Amino acid sequence: MQNEFGSLNTAIVTPFNEDFQVDYERMAELSLHLASNGSDGLVVTGTTGESPTLSFEEKIEIYKCSVEAVKGKCKIIAGTGGNSTREAIRLSQAAEQSGVDGLMLVVPYYNKPTQEGLFQHFKAVAESVSLPVMLYNVPGRTGVNLQAETTVRLSEINNIVAIKEASADLNQVTYICAFTPDSFSVYSGDDSMTLPMLSVGGSGVVSISSHLIGPGMKEMINAFYQGDTKEATRLNQKYFALFKALFVRTNPIPLKAALNLTGFEVGQPRLPLLPLDDDLEGDLKNLLRQLDLL
Repeated sequence: MQNEFGSLNTAIVTPFNEDFQVDYERMAELSLHLASNGSDGLVVTGTTGESPTLSFEEKIEIYKCSVEAVKGKCKIIAGTGGNSTREAIRLSQAAEQSGVDGLMLVVPYYNKPTQEGLFQHFKAVAESVSLPVMLYNVPGRTGVNLQAETTVRLSEINNIVAIKEASADLNQVTYICAFTPDSFSVYSGDDSMTLPMLSVGGSGVVSISSHLIGPGMKEMINAFYQGDTKEATRLNQKYFALFKALFVRTNPIPLKAALNLTGFEVGQPRLPLLPLDDDLEGDLKNLLRQLDLL
């Protein structure tokens, strides 16, 4: 199945050193590792990358770092959305200049725009750049749901080519798949919803578990598209406990703990996020061992 961003995109963490400064060397290493382990694209400075705590300047350096690291082995998709249309345009244009392959624009949070406000916001940002755009609907974080009808309207804009849907509403996803062009891609924003979304017309996933099981996630998606739904179901069930374990606390707290446990040090989250509780880290370590990830 061909689309702009492939089938498996990883929402990459932002590594920090002990002083909570961005560790660009480790960022480059992680980007290349993921590009070599199943990821068709990397979403940088998204939610998983702790975008709310990153400065404008840090984000631009991260874009440049990842682009240089992967050298075209996978696409770099910059998370440039925000709740100020003017600032989202500014960051999106700077990201385009840095050499990224696409943009991901989250639904504006906190200020709770109407559906028409959302349409005008995304239209303005998309039209300010020439890069392909992935929308990002995550009402649990933003307080507003990008309704299916609005997504369909937005799909008519030339460079809005995809959406990351984290509403967990299969009816909404089905509507989007049914009424957008065949070239428009719908990605799961939750690893555990990947297989269900594929079954109603989804294109793949923007994943966090792919930091740990990239080849396994790719295998599950490919099995589905090759008609081996039994194997896809088996893999989904195999990894289901991991999908859930990575959300026992706010993302990316458990994910950073898991990477550190496997020996790929990425540091701790920046405040206001805290490291994973010791008891939950113990449970996570046991699960990683059961999956032969330690």
